[in-house]
Order: sequence, then C-alpha cells, then structure tokens
Amino acid sequence: MSLRFQAINDLTGAKEVAVASTTKVTAIFGENVFTLKTAREYLSDEAYKSLQASIKGSKKIDRTVANQIANGIRAWAQSKGVTHYTHWFQPLTGTTAEKHDSFFTLKGDGTAIEEFDGAALIQQEPDASSFPNGGIRATFEARGYTAWDPSSPAFIMEIGLGKTLCVPTIFVSYTGELLDYKGPLLKALESINKAAVDVCNYFDKNVTKVTPTLGWEQEYFVIDEALANARPDLVQCGRTVFGASPAKGQQLEDHYFGSIPERVYAFMRDFEEESYKLGIPLRTRHNEVAPAQFECAPIFEEVNIAVDHNVLLMDIMSRVAKRHRLRVLLHEKPFAGINGSGKHNNWSLATDTGVNLLAPGKTPKTNLMFLTFFVNTIKAVHDYADLLRASIASAGNDHRLGANEAPPAIISVFAGQYLAKVLSDIETRVGDKFDEQDEAILKLDLHRSIPELLLDNTDRNRTSPFAFTGNKFEFRAVGSNANCANAMTVLNTIMAQTLKTFKKDVDALIEKGDKKEIAIMHVIQKYIVESKKVLFEGDGYSEEWAKEAEGRGLANVKTTPLALDAMVTDKAKHLYEACGVLTHTELEARHEIELENYIKKVQIEGRIMGDLAINHILPAAINYQTTLANNISAIKATGLPESAYASQLTMLKEISDRINIIYTKVNEMVEARKKVNNLTDTREKAIAYEAEVKATFFDEIRYHVDKLEHLVSDEDWTLPKYREMLLLR
Repeated sequence: MSLRFQAINDLTGAKEVAVASTTKVTAIFGENVFTLKTAREYLSDEAYKSLQASIKGSKKIDRTVANQIANGIRAWAQSKGVTHYTHWFQPLTGTTAEKHDSFFTLKGDGTAIEEFDGAALIQQEPDASSFPNGGIRATFEARGYTAWDPSSPAFIMEIGLGKTLCVPTIFVSYTGELLDYKGPLLKALESINKAAVDVCNYFDKNVTKVTPTLGWEQEYFVIDEALANARPDLVQCGRTVFGASPAKGQQLEDHYFGSIPERVYAFMRDFEEESYKLGIPLRTRHNEVAPAQFECAPIFEEVNIAVDHNVLLMDIMSRVAKRHRLRVLLHEKPFAGINGSGKHNNWSLATDTGVNLLAPGKTPKTNLMFLTFFVNTIKAVHDYADLLRASIASAGNDHRLGANEAPPAIISVFAGQYLAKVLSDIETRVGDKFDEQDEAILKLDLHRSIPELLLDNTDRNRTSPFAFTGNKFEFRAVGSNANCANAMTVLNTIMAQTLKTFKKDVDALIEKGDKKEIAIMHVIQKYIVESKKVLFEGDGYSEEWAKEAEGRGLANVKTTPLALDAMVTDKAKHLYEACGVLTHTELEARHEIELENYIKKVQIEGRIMGDLAINHILPAAINYQTTLANNISAIKATGLPESAYASQLTMLKEISDRINIIYTKVNEMVEARKKVNNLTDTREKAIAYEAEVKATFFDEIRYHVDKLEHLVSDEDWTLPKYREMLLLR
C-alpha cells in the first residue's frame, strides 16, 4: 500500500488529542515571562529601577547591575524548573536560533554550582560565519556576538519536559555589522520615535515618546501530518509543486468563518494555551476562505514585542501541530488555484499621552495632528514604494501577489472615500472654506483647523497592499512565512525620514512668518499634490488598474530578484544612513543574502519537481500506460473492431505524449540549472533562475503533470491529491 492510501486509511482512526482545560486566560497569561511585575519580586530596588529605565527609556544597563538582574532572572527561572538558558535571536535565515547552556558549572576546586552572571546575560558568542552574512565574514572568521535586548522580556520555552530560559538578543558580527532582523528594527523604532515626537510637539508639548504598534494577522493551512509526509514537496518546500485542482475548491466559500474542524480546534486550543503562557495576546481564531486555511490574530502591541511574539507563535504552532498529528503550512502559496496566505501588518503610532496618531479626533486640533501623520504616511509610501515592495519580496510571495485576496505587486494606498475627498479638498481649496456636506465634514476654516472626521469613515479594500482601515494602516502584502521585522523596519524608517523632512519644511515656513497651523497646512497640501498618484480606491486585481498604474508611473515589479534592487540604490543607502538604521555595508550584505535565499529556494523547488516527476509521476503514468496497452491488445485479440478500443488508444497516446514532454522538460530544466549555476554574479544568477528555470519550466512541467493526474488511474497515483489534503479531516 502506498503512503498515500495508508495515510487516508489512518485518517479514519484519527481522534482529537485531549487538551487540558484551563481556567481563565488571565490565570496563565504571561506566567512564563519575566515581566516587570515579576522583576519587582526578584530584583533589588536598584536592579529593578535600572531594568525599568532601560525598557521604558532605552537607557543602557550598567554591567555591575547586570549581575543582580541575571541572578534574579535565574532565581525566577529555577523556581519553575529551568536548567538551561539561551540567547534567542533572529538571524537572516528566516527562523530563530538558540544555543543552550546549562546553569551548571564547576569551580576551580571541582565544586559544582549553578550560576548565571551579568556577562552571560548581556553577551554570548555564536559562530557568525555559519549564519547568512552576505560576504561580511569569511568562513574562517567565526566570531560574532549576541547582545541582550532588555526591551523584550526573557521567557521560558517549554518543549516536552524540558524548560529553557530564553533571552531575546540582537546578533552582530565581530566587526559590528548587524546580522539579524531585530537590530535594524530597534534602530528604526528609535529613529521614528525622535522624528514623531518632534512633529507631535507642534500640537502637544507633553508628548515625549511615540511608539509604533503592530497587530499582525497570521494566515496558515493545517493538513493531516501523514498526508503531508507522503508529499516530498511539502516536506522540503512547504508547498505543492504539482497538484490538479479538485472539483470542489473554495468556489462555494463555505469554509470561510465556518465551524472549526474538531482536530484543528483541539490544536488551536493547545497552541493558544502555550502562547498565553508566553504573553502572546491572541484574541481571534477562525476559518479562512480556502479549505484547510485558518487565521489567528492578537491584540496590538509595541512593534518590537509583536515581532518577537509572531516569530515565537510560528514556532509554537509548528511544534504543537505534531502532537495532534497535523502539519502547519506557513508557505505563502502551498496550493495552486486557491487563496494563498499572508500576514497582514496593521500598523499605527501611539504617544505616551495615550493618543493614537492615526485615529481621527473630535476636535480641530487633534484632527490636524491626525491629518499630519496620515498624509506623511501616504508621502512615505509614495516616495519609498520600491523599498516597501522589496521588504515583502520572496520566492514564496511571488506565487501569491496579485490574486485571491493578495494585493498586487503595485504599491498603492487606499484612503477610503471620505478621506480621499478631504485630501482632494485640501489639495484644491486651501484658503477657502469647506462646504457643509455631511456629518463627516464640518464647515471650518482650513487656515485655523481641519474638519472633524469620523472613526469609521472608510471601507476595507482587500486588493490594496496598503490600506487605511479607520485608525491604522494595513500592510496586506507581507507574506505568511515572513518575519514582520523586515517590513516594519522599512515602514518605520521611511516614516521617520518623511517626518524629519516635514518638520524641516514646516519650520522653514514658520521662519518666513507663517503661523504654525497655516505652515502645517501648506506643507500637507504640498505633500498631497506630490504623492496623490499613489492613491487608488478601486480594484487592485483589475487589468485596468495595471494599465492606469503604468500611466501614473507606478512600478509593477513582479519578481523578487528585480524587486530587491531597491535595497541598494543610492536613495536607499542615503535613507538608512540618515536614520542610523543600516550602513552601506549592511545593506549590500542583506541584498546579497536575499538573492542567495531566492536562488536556493528556486533551486530546491526545481530539484523537487525533477525528483517527483521521475520517481513518482512517470512511474505511475507508465504503469497505467501498460495497463491500457495490455487491455487494448486483449481487445484486439478478440477480433473486435478498432472502434471498440479507440477511446483507450486516444488516452494511451495522450499519456504517452505527456510522459515524453515531462521527461524532456525535466532534463532540459536540469541542464538550464547547470548553466545558471556557472554564473558568478549573485544578482545575475537570481534573475536567470527566475527567467530561465522557474518561468521557463515550472508551469509547463506542472501543467502536464496535473493533466496526467486526471488521466492516470487513482490506484496508480502515489501522491496525495488536493481533494484529500484540503478536504479530508
């Protein structure tokens, strides 16, 4: 019996894994996190105040105090049965990394003790040459460092019966270059904090800190583990490279918001409980549109914490799924013909005075502040659309962008009809008065203020990559498997730079004698005029929009290798340098790493296609071909006319033709890969892999394989089919 049929048979006996019921979420929430509340219990006043100041005021912790903090963290961790600790970081591999060390050590006289001192808390030394570094470190130059990030609390990871203390850190090379996702993000947050506070002080001098917030929505697929294990492409690529569409896919849309399947429901409850213990504030769970697709989302948090929590969640989900004999698929497009998965990044800015800067207010003063940040965001997206596109570029996301609720590769902003009208009025009528039209726009003098705006003054546009949704912007184009830090680093950096320019422009007008409010309105109007071509309210999927966007001069870069070019332009280098986020060397290295990652992903998929075609697809087709040929021979032997087996002859010819095409194209693809592999320039190689391997062969080989799936006997077909993976529970 093939793995496929064995997996299907096993499904009949699959039962829900028992999940221990808990009391209230509040009873376990954050129990495995070293929060400030916990720190108060385990630290001296001096150590507690130092940690608190570091978290809230970004002040460095003195190394002498670090010993006290480390001892307190160890005491807390050991009280929960922890034996090991690790510096937990996010290298440019796309996953997290950790090296576990025991609290146990021996003194010089052989005495066994347990310790965790300040030096171990603050710094460790992993191998910098073994992680992606873009050529910054040679193979023999191994030294690198992880450095403690106090702004993200330490936590305890429970895996089976083991417990490990995890200390969130950044990762840098021996020569100081950032080699992770977190380091640049922290610098971007620092940059936007300063720039946003300076602009906020036009309206409220009490604002001393502005914190970007993030609420991600994580989409994912869940299928039976045995079925997944019977698909080598899912095991190695995270997506199916072959697979004919089932008769019933998502066309009825009956899965969306439907009742959650029992096994999946048990899995959700299980991973949610683990998440709550780690302080991840999950709030929502539901079925998504595609069969076997689901989504979860948390309450908004500070960006740095939200990024850590999302990376943690992906790890937890994958690990917990195994307990339920399930497999979580986080690839952006695991199945062709149905929805892909994204990770919508809902972003806003919050002040330490309790104001959401992207929430329309109820007074002219608060509305002017809202409009300032609203328009600056649009301007930032307009000026740096290429960098936003690069931030979401990946081999997986290339399969998703442009269809099935995924926005197109064209970066545009959806403002909603009311705000679009406000922007239009400001553009054309500065100096005049608004007419009283409806409750969303009041008759007020623009020289002194702007009209009150209602909170829910916009619909949602699922085809827009960057949409305003009432009190935040939703960056929908981020891929489900991505680290949010990449997109958030870019977004907060471009916003910081735009706000700095805005303040400079406003101050220049004030120095010329304009009143503050008038100067602000003049600059807002200027920014609206300069960036209005990026505003689009219609269907982003339509061909008409692609043509219109081209006429507007908006880029439509559909492939990752070309999209990544934006990372190393002079404009990008100036931006990151001006904001103190990344050096030129770090940018060049990241560009190289992203290209290498793309090459490897496409290379692996090409190899998998060849393996499946030669070792699974063609043998199954040849077996059925033999059956047909034998049957035709048997019928001919009876003396029946050709009409008696004509249909089988037609089938036999079609199968034979497709076998020959597949075999030929697979071998041509192998030769094309060999040719491309001889290229030495990484960018040139990535472009060639996309054009000469992926675009030339992947779809054509898949087309003929999927046709064979409909022709070959079901008994002979060894790979689990879409109808089984997506619909069997």
